[in-house]
Amino acid sequence: MSTVSVPTQALAGQINCGGSTFPLVIPCPAGITSLTASLDWITQHLPALQAHLTESGVLLFRGFPLTSAEDFDAFSAAFGYRTFTYKESLSNAVRINFTERVFTANEAPKDVEIFLHHEMAQTPISPDKLFFFCLQAADAGGATPVCRSDMLYRRLKIIAPELAAACESKGLKYTTRMPGENDEKSGQGRSWKSTLNCQNKDEAERKLAELGYSWQWQDDGSLRATTPVLPAVLTLSNGKQVFYNQLIAAYMGWKGVRENPASAITYGDGSHLSPADLELINNLSADFTFDVPWQNGDVALVDNHMAMHGRRPYSGDTKRQVLVALGKS
Repeated sequence: MSTVSVPTQALAGQINCGGSTFPLVIPCPAGITSLTASLDWITQHLPALQAHLTESGVLLFRGFPLTSAEDFDAFSAAFGYRTFTYKESLSNAVRINFTERVFTANEAPKDVEIFLHHEMAQTPISPDKLFFFCLQAADAGGATPVCRSDMLYRRLKIIAPELAAACESKGLKYTTRMPGENDEKSGQGRSWKSTLNCQNKDEAERKLAELGYSWQWQDDGSLRATTPVLPAVLTLSNGKQVFYNQLIAAYMGWKGVRENPASAITYGDGSHLSPADLELINNLSADFTFDVPWQNGDVALVDNHMAMHGRRPYSGDTKRQVLVALGKS
């Protein structure tokens, strides 16, 4: 395989993150006019692409000849990651499969903002890599914000070292409510049957016990479940520490959490995080966040440990369609 450098392209607003460009934009090389040629090019340049991803955290492929979910399926598969399906995930988002590998990013209404998060960091099982594909851009809005979590954590250690140390040493527990049936009006409306891939309460309880959850059934048929202690900070193989959690998304977007964070988030020892600390974390993230301005055919490859992502609200008559494929290294 070739280790020669790949072409890159400037994009307004890109962020310099400790010497790396975020995100790194890779335009389609001249002469690549078919899906087959695109796949061959990825195979030939895979080591260089992987090195760029490790350094930047997000690669945006622009101008490649991709027009369908099936094209995206093949494009994402060419990187060689093990498929992480929606069915096996514990994602709390309602999604629709196009292929076994490819599904919609989220079915929440277009006026709902999905705040920054690491995919499934609030669960014991999470993917390593995320692929996003813009099948149809929105008329207005609908960008996907991405945030460098290593830079955020570096800044947090300087400004609030005690908070950073508490996150690192204590970890976190998350409490979520899974409805009895899918609620497509919510960004976290996936039912417990779908989330746990089960048909009844007995199967659900077996799965929860295996994963280390505690739980309570609610009178309306929903399930209130609390995770085992999960990390809030990870140290990657390259030595970088990343702020790997769901604190921003939970505080900013989960129902009732701004009023009472302890309703959904605590430290691993059960102690509480303050709203002021969560506000600080959210505010610091803005300095390391870039809004990906989608064009039809774009693919963004996100290292799920290095970078958070979200979704801006959008408007217009055109239905925004951004598809996703998840991978394990």
